[in-house]
Amino acid sequence: MAVPARKTSKSRSRRRRAVNMRVKAPSVVECGTCGNRVLLHRVCPKCGHYREKPVLETAEIA
Repeated sequence: MAVPARKTSKSRSRRRRAVNMRVKAPSVVECGTCGNRVLLHRVCPKCGHYREKPVLETAEIA
């Protein structure tokens, strides 16, 4: 049975693990109606539209 010749250092093993534990930036797109930046598959908090259809009623601030 194969046995490692030397102990794997902490830095080498942690560097290998760190590649898979990296946090990715969230995907953000523009709202089709108002142009606000929104997370994917979410209702726009500014205008209340999802896929250019009204879903939520928002109070108009004058």
